[in-house]
Amino acid sequence: MDSREWNGLALNGGPKVRTSPWPERGHVGREEKDAVDALFDESIRTGVAFGYNGPQEEAYCREFAQWLGGGYADAVNSGSTAVHVALRALDLEPFTEVIVGPITDPGGMMPIPLMNCIPMVADAAPGRYNTGAEQVEELICPRTSAIVVAHIGGEPADIDGIMKIARRRGIPVVEDCAQAHGARLHGNLVGTTSDVAAFSTMFGKHHCTGGQGGMVFTKDEKRSWKVRQSSDRGKPFGLPPGSTNVIAALNHNLNDLAAVIGRVQLKKLPGIVERRRAVVAEISRGLGDVETVLIPPQLPGAESSWWWWRLEANLERLSCDKDTYCKALAAEGLSINPYYRAMPHLYDWFTRHAVFGTSGLPWSSPAYKGDADRKFPCPNALRSIERQFNLTVYESYGPREVSDIVEIFRKVDRACRK
Repeated sequence: MDSREWNGLALNGGPKVRTSPWPERGHVGREEKDAVDALFDESIRTGVAFGYNGPQEEAYCREFAQWLGGGYADAVNSGSTAVHVALRALDLEPFTEVIVGPITDPGGMMPIPLMNCIPMVADAAPGRYNTGAEQVEELICPRTSAIVVAHIGGEPADIDGIMKIARRRGIPVVEDCAQAHGARLHGNLVGTTSDVAAFSTMFGKHHCTGGQGGMVFTKDEKRSWKVRQSSDRGKPFGLPPGSTNVIAALNHNLNDLAAVIGRVQLKKLPGIVERRRAVVAEISRGLGDVETVLIPPQLPGAESSWWWWRLEANLERLSCDKDTYCKALAAEGLSINPYYRAMPHLYDWFTRHAVFGTSGLPWSSPAYKGDADRKFPCPNALRSIERQFNLTVYESYGPREVSDIVEIFRKVDRACRK
């Protein structure tokens, strides 16, 4: 540790590198407002209120499916709902097991017990947040009815490897693409390899439909009708005239107002993803000789869309612990999340089995033949969280932001390097 450099850190009272606020994304603009105004104008002119399953929502679903290369899309009211509807469309039997990765939003895991299935938490692949094929395969047993694979932070998980195992075992797979719009693995967009995929379009995602929203996608027409039925009270979509509601389900529809925003946002999505990749590439070049931070390698063939950028503190080259290192970076003005503690199976709802009152269901059902008290230590995931941190990257960042980010890392590196 260089004592002069250490004393000059903002953490110790020195001047900050970044003194102005980081720019917000600015991804919603005049285009969305004009589209919404036009929708209101049409409603006022005709006297007909806009609703759901209308022309705007149908167009948005069609355009979303086209963006994914063709198939069938159904817009719903949130990303969590999208995961729920995707699973519901698989006709899973209750008290079976669904394998899911360890690091995810709670909404990527909670739909499983809400369907009276048991979440089985696969560890992350070594050095990653995402689970891997080996970790998933360790949990497969005769009770396994489905697998949920999340692409966390915009980084593709090994969906190809997981699909090979799943196909061999006859197990359907749901991709949770909430944080990974536009990411690719071996040239394939995430969401296009599995049986059915779920996306979030809440306000902070790569493209949005306003405050909340989601999308369910599949290439299988028969399954697409199951998706529609599961998202709209079991209405007999795809069935002969005269059919009645075929399953009990809630109304999870999006609406034309949100879809209007989504249609405009979808046009912006390729540029947003491209710019985020460019920002990360520019920062990466600037960090080439910074020894205290590591850039974790991506899977071969992966093209991430960077909801944020996962980095790792190089503890072997640091003269301080990770906490101090991250505090030093933040004090210089860097926007980071030092610990991404998104492990829902460690939260109270999971550990107390608090899903349906105090019953403990679905774990407590005599129909469940597995170990209701099974623990999921997930050492790989915990190690990643302890060593890694997330850097905010927005498509709005320009040369000044890139320069400041690089300078912050360089300044802290000079002070904290062994």
